[in-house]
Amino acid sequence: MSHPPTSQATTLEKTTNGVSENSKRYSLLVSLSPLHPELKRPSQNLQVQFHKNEQFDSCFSLIGIDASIANAFRRILIAEIPTVAIETVYVWNNTSIIQDEVLAHRLGLVPLKGSVEGFNWLKSFKRATEEDPDASDPADYNTLVLKLHVECTRNEKAAKNETDPTKLYHNAHVYASSLEFHPAGRQEQFFPVPHGTVRPVNPDILLAKLRPGQCIDMEMHCHKGIGADHAKFSPVATASYRLLPTITLTKPIIGDDARKFARCFPKGVIGLEEITAEEAREEGSGLEGHEGEKKAVVRDTFRDTVSRECLRHEEFEGKVKLGRVRDHFIFSVESTGQFDSDLLFLESVRLLKAKCAKLKRSLENMMR
Repeated sequence: MSHPPTSQATTLEKTTNGVSENSKRYSLLVSLSPLHPELKRPSQNLQVQFHKNEQFDSCFSLIGIDASIANAFRRILIAEIPTVAIETVYVWNNTSIIQDEVLAHRLGLVPLKGSVEGFNWLKSFKRATEEDPDASDPADYNTLVLKLHVECTRNEKAAKNETDPTKLYHNAHVYASSLEFHPAGRQEQFFPVPHGTVRPVNPDILLAKLRPGQCIDMEMHCHKGIGADHAKFSPVATASYRLLPTITLTKPIIGDDARKFARCFPKGVIGLEEITAEEAREEGSGLEGHEGEKKAVVRDTFRDTVSRECLRHEEFEGKVKLGRVRDHFIFSVESTGQFDSDLLFLESVRLLKAKCAKLKRSLENMMR
């Protein structure tokens, strides 16, 4: 594959770099240094529990690990899993009202999808820098080519009193669905039609608006990169975690107070149960003489948002303690669409394992 012809005097090269920047269990072995005395045999204590596992949205718990490891997974998910995005835009013609640079930046932020096997086969494209002027040559194994050619014309069949531009004109709105993949070399094998071909995740992303006589003609080169280089390469829209909340009732909360206490939390966190005769007869329980009344009980702390609303009310003072489980991390991962969300987590495990192996080899070399 070679660069587009540069003999056209009107050709402009634009870069897309803007501002930088259900239940399932998986087994996972994590080796930690003896410098972590509080985490003994973490590979035996570690649990991974999936609460939601949709194609592009997952929620799971990592239990029994240190915060540093949980944060390492989060950072890898955001910035170190390679993806493919539009990197360079060759503008042959753009008579729309959107400037070339702005349109190129919009194109760079369009998430792309295709054959996972093909994306894994692609190699990174090396760009020339001041320190290292040698750059890679575009080839089938490091560059994917998309083209966009749209021209707006009048719809002669439109009603005379029509005011909707989408009915008055052809191609009044340019959507991401207009991007066409042009495979080269072995790309036809790795990105087969129709499901494996490179295309936008959401074909209804609006790129530009045109009026009769206006035209957009561009060629885009897609390269492989990571979120640490530019946010457009990040495979996730969000990747965050929170600690599992704990709610401990130190004294009984009964009657109207119990109902008020339940309203201080999201639905399902606090439940109401009837005090039994046995509980009412138990001395020192605080439930004496309250048989048949309602008491507050903790049902599901997973739903709690840690609002601390109950601490504002004097009637609950000294009756409740709020906290968090230090080694229970609840992750939320939302994929941009290039990879399934659960595959992203498994890929972050593989990358962290590779980092640990590299560090181990470096330490061994230092000890020689």
